[in-house]
Amino acid sequence: MKKIGLIGGMSWESSQVYYSIINEKVREILGGFHSAKCVLESVDFAEIEKLQHQDNWESLNKSMVEAAKNLENAKADIIILCTNTMHLCSPEITKNSNVPFLHIASATGKVIKQEGIKKVLLLGTKFTMEKEFFKDILKEDYGVDVIIPKDEDREIVHTVIYEELVHGKLEASSKENYIRIINNSIANGAQGVILGCTEIPLLIKSKDVDIPVFDTTRIHAESAVEFALQ
Repeated sequence: MKKIGLIGGMSWESSQVYYSIINEKVREILGGFHSAKCVLESVDFAEIEKLQHQDNWESLNKSMVEAAKNLENAKADIIILCTNTMHLCSPEITKNSNVPFLHIASATGKVIKQEGIKKVLLLGTKFTMEKEFFKDILKEDYGVDVIIPKDEDREIVHTVIYEELVHGKLEASSKENYIRIINNSIANGAQGVILGCTEIPLLIKSKDVDIPVFDTTRIHAESAVEFALQ
């Protein structure tokens, strides 16, 4: 079994979910007393969040590269970044590390393509929804078109993530707003919805909406296990 290296803490609630999914999947496949070989490099999210909203991606790149190098020194065989937004730093991570890096959009795109879906709604932070790093991979590598909510709904999605979900708060009114936004996207041709922030699955489940839900946290974590058990 290969060792999985996780860059976490963004937020620790979602990193905890990654750890659970990875170990549950290993036990499901191997049975018995098996659990995953993994190492976690966890950052202080307060520092990351501040730099994000200062648009200081140079410093964020340095932080993520340092975390990746620490995992490389810990003899990780693969590195996963337990957050969607910070994949904006993935080019610097891959350039400065000798360990394979599993991109969350690539793992997600593979699953969406297998389902035969051609158009999806992307929910996440404003960074994830508005920048191209996630959408480009889906379109260029997997032929999947991506739509995002209108301006005011993007603000709602983003605010709920930073003011509620990363603090472990699950509000019924926020869930209703997310469901409304997802349902509205169906009229615009969305055949599925990507929960493109690792905290959103804490709020939205497949049973809540009428189109397929692609939980990037679960997809990413299970893809790491698939690599580890090759």
